[in-house]
Amino acid sequence: MDMPVNLFKQRLGSGTAQIGLWLGLADAYCAELAANAGFDWLLIDGEHAPNDLRGMLSQLQAVAAYASQPVIRPVIGDTALIKQVLDLGAQTLLVPMVESAEQARQLVSAMHYPPQGIRGVGSALARASRWNSIPGYLELANAQMCLLVQIENPEGLANLDAIVAVEGVDGVFIGPADLSAAMGHRGNPGHPDVQAAIEDAIVRIQRAGKAAGILSADETLARRYIELGAAFVAVGVDTTVLMRGLQTLAGKFKDSPLPGNAGGGVY
Repeated sequence: MDMPVNLFKQRLGSGTAQIGLWLGLADAYCAELAANAGFDWLLIDGEHAPNDLRGMLSQLQAVAAYASQPVIRPVIGDTALIKQVLDLGAQTLLVPMVESAEQARQLVSAMHYPPQGIRGVGSALARASRWNSIPGYLELANAQMCLLVQIENPEGLANLDAIVAVEGVDGVFIGPADLSAAMGHRGNPGHPDVQAAIEDAIVRIQRAGKAAGILSADETLARRYIELGAAFVAVGVDTTVLMRGLQTLAGKFKDSPLPGNAGGGVY
């Protein structure tokens, strides 16, 4: 069996934005539905959704037959947890709350086998190597790893230039919900100050030769980020898509008004 190629990483520099969807339903069948819909990438969220390692594994298996590329967001950038997630077969991680270049360097190290990094070797037990059925996996794996770091507060923005300069950081994801809260505009990522900070960050990330990414269920904002050159943009969340569809259907028969958006303007 050949080494799986990380098509998400390969396409980051293509000049065309990859369009993604956030997965929070924590269910393999739902993940496969999303993969079948045709998104370029799917974010399996372990930070805010009830996804444990077994749940992540089942979703990776469910989407493997499709063109959609899986990205996993662990709850934290812990070295031991990263090792486990990579052994499941994930090749792209989006790590939350990165605030410094030193933190970014530690994450790069955690994602790579020695001597480039400190990832533990246990490939005989790992789906990633197909249980040692991929010839030369240990020599080939590092090149397919893709690290996306998430910046979501003013400290991270202040250190952005140093973070993007770290070798091994492939992209920077701007978290608009937490960023807007940290800037004093909780629930209002569309505030002019927040938008100015986001747009400036996207430009700086690109200037450094790295890929910029973001999530916004607001179509106007999402298209604006694509125009600015964002390389990977999530345009919705499965929980929101389902909830709004259910509320719309119920409302047609119960003559009840649709509730307003209570999700903070991002999801």
